[in-house]
Amino acid sequence: MSENTKSTIKIMHRTVFNTPVLTPVLRFISSVILRLIGWKALGKHTGNQRFVLIGAPHTSNWDFPLMLMVVLKLELKLHWMGKSSLFMFPFGGIMRWLGGIAIDRSQHHGVVEQVVQQYHDNPQMVVLVPPEGTRSKVKEWKTGFYHIANNAGVPILMGYVDVSRKEAGLADFFYPTGNVEQDIFAIRQFYKDKRGVIPENAD
Repeated sequence: MSENTKSTIKIMHRTVFNTPVLTPVLRFISSVILRLIGWKALGKHTGNQRFVLIGAPHTSNWDFPLMLMVVLKLELKLHWMGKSSLFMFPFGGIMRWLGGIAIDRSQHHGVVEQVVQQYHDNPQMVVLVPPEGTRSKVKEWKTGFYHIANNAGVPILMGYVDVSRKEAGLADFFYPTGNVEQDIFAIRQFYKDKRGVIPENAD
């Protein structure tokens, strides 16, 4: 991989998920808000934070703050991929502090390789990727998250939102076998009974 490719994606190592003093306060606030709105954050604390986290169903803008509060409560330290327009001045620094990684969607090639390189360069790395890629209804999932995990040699942790139970959390790890179609089908079975915030946007 060339030096230019390796430097395309920039990540901030000190983020909202590991800022001294502030992060514990935000965890407490997140727990209080989740309790007040009647949502449960389910999942175990993960010791080795080196995996790809997927979140589905992704049907609303409310998915992001909801999952952010869940992640804070469960003490994950993660980054998430967002369109580059979200990182334009003057919000770029704030978005990166929130864990954002700017992705230029007009440049399709190289994104997987660049994120994989981040896994190679960092002993602990968690990237959240919505497999649907959009809030709108889709028939097929994008497979970028799978190729990132498979090429980096890390598992996939299945995160979810389920408005029918008012739950959001982290479920099981899935270990890619290299058979993309078979593995994607197996992962999607877990989400069959999960309802998004706007169910009609679900696939």
